[in-house]
Amino acid sequence: MKTLSRVVRFESLRMARNFAPVFFALAFPVMMLCMFGGIYGNEPSSQFDGRGTVDMSVPAYLVLVVSVTGLMSFPLGLAEYRDRKVLKRFRATPVRASAFLIAQGLVNILLSLAGSVLLIAAGYLFFDLHLPATASAALATLGALLLATAAMYAIGGVVAALAPSERAATAVANLVYFPMIFLSGATVPLQIFPAAMKTISNALPATYAVNLLQHTWLDSATNVALDTGVLAGVVVLGAVAAVRLFRWE
Repeated sequence: MKTLSRVVRFESLRMARNFAPVFFALAFPVMMLCMFGGIYGNEPSSQFDGRGTVDMSVPAYLVLVVSVTGLMSFPLGLAEYRDRKVLKRFRATPVRASAFLIAQGLVNILLSLAGSVLLIAAGYLFFDLHLPATASAALATLGALLLATAAMYAIGGVVAALAPSERAATAVANLVYFPMIFLSGATVPLQIFPAAMKTISNALPATYAVNLLQHTWLDSATNVALDTGVLAGVVVLGAVAAVRLFRWE
């Protein structure tokens, strides 16, 4: 445990110097919120069944936050360590190489948590964001966010396991990340998508995360069993595939 805490501290310092994941997890969602919140405000809209733009956007942007760390930062960190033989070297020392994998996950999850808190605070302070109406709704939202996080990290784990190099991991992660955030409702509301784009969005796990979070937060209509089942399936299948396929060197 003492060794793990030191590795987590090391990874935290390393993450603080890495501009891209910190910016896209902490600043980018808030910038998106300020831009669209500044344009549309949070007045009830018929397009969103009487809900405000900010109220609809914040649960969706939470998926954006966890996608940044789960689909980009986490797998690229693992691929970098493997490509540069860091994990191979540490397997020959008393420090378990698995400690770096655990530390990578913990630090990225903490970054996701910080980004989520910052996003919600900005919405509440500047745009009159309506929080979940009841304690049970808040707990359901937390559970949905944890499930969405696990799904994104499971996919990220598969990316890290399959990519033969750091460069390949970067290419694959980008190919997964950008469609996932732009076609799922995590950035642009699904309600304004044409029918063909909605059909494409149904193939993306992030779509079900957005739907589930908006439901738990706002009680919006969705197929909860389908959303939960898809995300849980992604977690199980992704985790099994990542564990079986991951190479230390």
